[in-house]
Amino acid sequence: MTVYPFEKREFELRLTRTKSAMEKAGLDLLVICDPANMDYLTGYKGWSFYVPQCVLVHGEADIPVWIGRLMDAGAARLSTWLPDEAVVPYPDIYVQSRDRHPMDFVADQIKLRGWNAVRIGLEMDAYYFSGRAADSIRSALPDARFSDCDHLVNWVRNIKSEPEIGLMRQAGQLAKSAMQAAFDTIREGARQCDTVGEIYRAGISGVEEFGGEYTALCPMLPTGEGTATPHITWSDALFKRGEPTILELAGSRLGYHAPIARTLHLGPPPLKLADTAKIVIEGMHAALDAAVPGALAEEVEAEWRAVISRHGLEKESRIGYSIGLGYPPDWGEHTVSFRPGDKTVLRENMTFHCIPGMWLDDWGFEVSTAFQVTAGGAVPIYDFPEELHVRD
Repeated sequence: MTVYPFEKREFELRLTRTKSAMEKAGLDLLVICDPANMDYLTGYKGWSFYVPQCVLVHGEADIPVWIGRLMDAGAARLSTWLPDEAVVPYPDIYVQSRDRHPMDFVADQIKLRGWNAVRIGLEMDAYYFSGRAADSIRSALPDARFSDCDHLVNWVRNIKSEPEIGLMRQAGQLAKSAMQAAFDTIREGARQCDTVGEIYRAGISGVEEFGGEYTALCPMLPTGEGTATPHITWSDALFKRGEPTILELAGSRLGYHAPIARTLHLGPPPLKLADTAKIVIEGMHAALDAAVPGALAEEVEAEWRAVISRHGLEKESRIGYSIGLGYPPDWGEHTVSFRPGDKTVLRENMTFHCIPGMWLDDWGFEVSTAFQVTAGGAVPIYDFPEELHVRD
C-alpha cells in the first residue's frame, strides 16, 4: 500500500537529482534524518520522528535504505516504494538508552555495506538530528570523512513536480476552509479555543473529494496586544470587541502545505491599523509582481521594501520562504528566503509563502499568499480576501 499519488518513476527522478547534488558536493553517502526529506525520497509516513531514524543514500546504490525503530518498520513497508530488504529496523534496546544509541546501529549497517571509509554528509541542522546522534555516528566510523551536507535534499526539493503542485493546490482548498471557519466563529464573547477547534475540524475533514492531515505548525492566534508578536497560539480566553486577531494557519494534503495568514478586527479598527493593512497588501502585491523566473529572491523583497519605505515603515525580518512538504515543527523548506542578500534565482515551479507581517509596539497586521512561480509570474495557490476583515 502506498499513500502517495506518485509513480515510482518520480521517486527515481528525485533520487537521481539528489545523487547529482551529492556528486557536486563531493559526498558519497547521505545520512538523512529530516522526516520531510525521508518522505520525499522514499514516501515514508509515520509519527516516528521523536526517535532517531534515517534514510541512507549512497551515490552508487540504486535503492535507499530506511533505518528506524522496529515497531515502525511496518509503516515503512506500507508507505514506501522500497523493497523489504531495504527496510532495516533496529531493536527497542536502542530507544532512549544510556548505553547505546540508534546511530550506533546505523553505523553498523554502513560498515556492513562497505561504506565506512567514504565521504558522508550529515544533516547537521535538521531538527531531529541531535548532538549525541552526531557524536555517536562519528565515533563509530573513524575512517569516514564527515561534513555537513547543508540542506542538500531540501534544495533538491525546491522545484516541484506537477503532482506536488496538485497536492499543494488541494492543500490550498483546505486552508481556505479552515480560514473561513475561523472567520465564521470569531465574535465578541466566543472562546479562542473553540475557534481553533473549528479550524482543525475544517482543515482535516476537508471537502467531499479529499480530507486533510495534521499541519507542521499549529494555528497561530495572537489577539489584542498579542498581535504585536507573530507566534502566540491560543487560550480559552474570550474574544473582545475593539481588538484585532491574527490568524496564521495552513492546509496540509499528504504533508504538502499551503499556509495562509489573515487579520480580523472586532468593531471599527483604529485608523493606523486600517492604513497599515492597505500598505502591507500593496507591498505584498509588488513583491508578487517581481516573483518571476530569473528574478533573485532579494529583488522580490526589494520591491516590497520600496513600497513600505514610501510610507515610512520598516521591517527587519524576511517576508517569505520556500514551502512544500513539511513536518513539525515547520512547514518551510529552510532554503530560499525573501530578504536582502539572498541571491537565489527563482525558477518555474518553485513555491513560496509570502508573509509580509508588520508587528509594532502593541498591535500588528498579517496577510499572506502561498504561490507558485510560473512562466508568467507568481500564481496564488488559493484565492481568499486579503483586506483587513472587520466584524461589527
